[in-house]
Amino acid sequence: MSGAVLLDRETLDLGDLDLSALESATGGLTSYERTEPSQVADRIHDASIVIVNKVVLDAAILARCPSLRLICVIATGVNNIDTAAARAQGITVVNCQAYGTDSVAQHTLTLMLALATQLVPYRDAVRAGRWEQAPNFCFLDYPIIELAGRRLLVVGHGELGSAVARLAEAFGMEVLIAERPGSTEARPGRVLFEEALPTADFVTLHCPLTDQTRNLINAETLRAMKTTAFVINTARGGIVNEADLAEVLRLGEIAGAGMDVLTQEPPRDGNPLLAADIPNLIVTPHSAWGSRTARQRIVEQTVENIAAWQAGEPIRVVTA
Repeated sequence: MSGAVLLDRETLDLGDLDLSALESATGGLTSYERTEPSQVADRIHDASIVIVNKVVLDAAILARCPSLRLICVIATGVNNIDTAAARAQGITVVNCQAYGTDSVAQHTLTLMLALATQLVPYRDAVRAGRWEQAPNFCFLDYPIIELAGRRLLVVGHGELGSAVARLAEAFGMEVLIAERPGSTEARPGRVLFEEALPTADFVTLHCPLTDQTRNLINAETLRAMKTTAFVINTARGGIVNEADLAEVLRLGEIAGAGMDVLTQEPPRDGNPLLAADIPNLIVTPHSAWGSRTARQRIVEQTVENIAAWQAGEPIRVVTA
């Protein structure tokens, strides 16, 4: 099969992945490191398969692609694809799933551990020469806490939330699973978010960004937390009101936060959480998912998706 185009390879492959199976599955792959909006239609006009991560494929673009039959999203989220227009045009949309579970769960615990152990302040203090000047063999200026015995509230108990819960339990944490935000009745084994929030030592977010979860973590919910509590977000930026979090951290109304996602990515217009004066905040550049193993798994799943579609039994199909 010919006519396959990969529009934004550099979002997946840093030159460290094996793409040979993908090239073989497509019967010939045209690959672009990146594609600007003005280039999309021309690059995929004659393609039967398009492989894409974050490039937008809206109804207007799809209408200009009469040969297109399969869109392979090399991610889980498909908000950049007009799935309704694709369905109307007879185009199958498939995605990748659970490829980064171990990587994201590991990153989540890394943020928790770094905050609990004050890893960044101690590293910076050593670099500044403070250990060399210390009167004793060590200095303990930044309070360290242990995860064991602390209560973790997991918001979003799917593949990722479940993996984080297992790791947290291995550290001796008490894990609570939040019911869907806004719910007034908890299912067995779950707790109401609003009731559990004030009791949690750590809150970790693994839920999708929806109308119900947008700005879930805001001034009100942050101030309902313990002043000794931490919030971790490796889900979606819009779940946290970033201006509110910055203010609460500056005022010391919670102990700290770890963010791997922001509302706008990359944050070309700045972001409240990028200010240099916010204490006990770690921001990473949406890198939690990006281990080489996870990225190679995306390639493998995409090959599986193409083969299944070619066989007339598509898998991981995204509905409109």
